[in-house]
Amino acid sequence: MFALFKKEFGGFLNTLTGFIVLVVFILANALLLWVFSSGFNILDNGYATVDSLFTIAPLTFLFLIPAITMRLFSEEKKSGTIELLLTKPLTDIQVVMGKYLAALALVVVALIPTLVWVISVYLLGLPVGNIDLGGTLGSYIGLLFIGALFVAVGLWASSITDNQAASFLISVFLCGFLYMGFEFIAPFFGNATVFVQSLGANAHYLSLSLGVVDSRDVIYFLGCIVLFIFLTRLSLESRKW
Repeated sequence: MFALFKKEFGGFLNTLTGFIVLVVFILANALLLWVFSSGFNILDNGYATVDSLFTIAPLTFLFLIPAITMRLFSEEKKSGTIELLLTKPLTDIQVVMGKYLAALALVVVALIPTLVWVISVYLLGLPVGNIDLGGTLGSYIGLLFIGALFVAVGLWASSITDNQAASFLISVFLCGFLYMGFEFIAPFFGNATVFVQSLGANAHYLSLSLGVVDSRDVIYFLGCIVLFIFLTRLSLESRKW
């Protein structure tokens, strides 16, 4: 599995797609946070906080992560190498996890440069260090969970089609619905509004952003991730039926 992880992760870094994803994520967030005059601009807001990053990043993830995952299985299917891959001395779950962890590692690499912005705000604060480090850490944990969930969804979308564009669109739609969809439909459920909102990822992401790691939020994300990884494995196994 480690060999597959290295191959996939190296493939991301050595291809234009992986490079573009990293540059677009960092550049888009940097421009909105530091350059463009908007509600997200840290300097314009005048507060020692990087909350704007944690508002923007999940939205950019909605498009960039599907761009990362769309080729993972779709390309293998289209080129016919999926059969060769599945004949290697690897179980289906090892194949799935190797690709999943490679895509997740790229998401982590994309987040590392954003720590420079946290350090910048830390130093710019009056007094120095006037930043909610607990809430920032919780937001990063939530962002990692959001990224991990989107990768799992994108991996499953890639496993059900040999068309990368279709995989991308399916992934964007499902990730978007999981993140924001329940917020939109919740008001139609009357007394069950809060419960319906809790089915969406955004509610648990916001909870983690408070700086308190609640087991319910962790269980939600891990449960959803495991579900889509299981569905991906099931999709691969269906080729043998």
